[in-house]
Amino acid sequence: MSNSYYNDLAGAGSELFNRDDTPNAPPTAAERIRGLLGALVLAVYYALLIGGQYFFDGTSEFYRSLNLFSGAGDPDPLVRIVSCVVFFYGVSRISKFLLSRFALSKVSSRKMGRALMGLLGSLIQYACAIAAALMVLNTLGVDTMEIVAGLGILGLIIGLGAEELVADILAGMFIVFERLYDVGDIIVVDEFRGTVKEVGIRTTQIEDIGGNVLVVRNSEIGSFINMTDKLSVANCDVQIGYGEDLEKVEGIFKEGLPAMGAAIPEVKEGPFYIGVSGMTEAGLALTFAARCEEGYKYIVERAMYRQLKLLFDRNEIEIVGGTPEEEG
Repeated sequence: MSNSYYNDLAGAGSELFNRDDTPNAPPTAAERIRGLLGALVLAVYYALLIGGQYFFDGTSEFYRSLNLFSGAGDPDPLVRIVSCVVFFYGVSRISKFLLSRFALSKVSSRKMGRALMGLLGSLIQYACAIAAALMVLNTLGVDTMEIVAGLGILGLIIGLGAEELVADILAGMFIVFERLYDVGDIIVVDEFRGTVKEVGIRTTQIEDIGGNVLVVRNSEIGSFINMTDKLSVANCDVQIGYGEDLEKVEGIFKEGLPAMGAAIPEVKEGPFYIGVSGMTEAGLALTFAARCEEGYKYIVERAMYRQLKLLFDRNEIEIVGGTPEEEG
């Protein structure tokens, strides 16, 4: 087989076993090796689990212990525990991998895609962890059914202190099914503005432009602003001296602003000259605005300031003072 086949296999394995969902970043060599080894271990395990009935006879203690669904008594505890851990870990990782692939496909819509698949993946992960723990305890001789029956479902939830967990799960479901926001949306929560990186079973992770990550419980997200669905407005304020001819300056904008929009590819509409927005000690404050996607707002604002400076320099228009906000 060609090297590209092994590279693809290692890449898929690293994506399957890498806990950090960073699809834009290529996997490192260590992640590729870990992913390849993990994929091989799971492949060997499931091959033994499915095909073992053709290679082992009915009296094989190893296969009876390996097969969680054999129903045979007196399994080897070590083999059964390892089998429980590997089986449910494999189910969890493979499920999350397949869900993430489906979320990125054209089949799923944007608003019911990545967030819903992430939430389902988290639910599967927790369910697998609980099922594995119960089976391990049962292998060690603990009567798990008696524990569950004795506590009762409500008693078990309260005993585990899961009231907040239930609230977070329900809040996460409402967020996803009411299409409030999705992974990749830019939202503002308590003055923290960032991109939604993950909607989990308990928390939502939001990353700002500086790489800082806010982790907030789903049930604690009250009021927020979703900045993604509509175009945002990038604003610029520039001051000119009182000695400048305002009508002449405004006439320059008729040709200069369309050229500015062509020079800034992120601009969807504009830029527009809004008008005189204030009078300060330094001069007249002129306001400009353009519409763009929220993720490009600050990029557009910086580009607009640069283009305005070049436009004023070409026409010998003096820029004075700072912005009105700075002087205030």
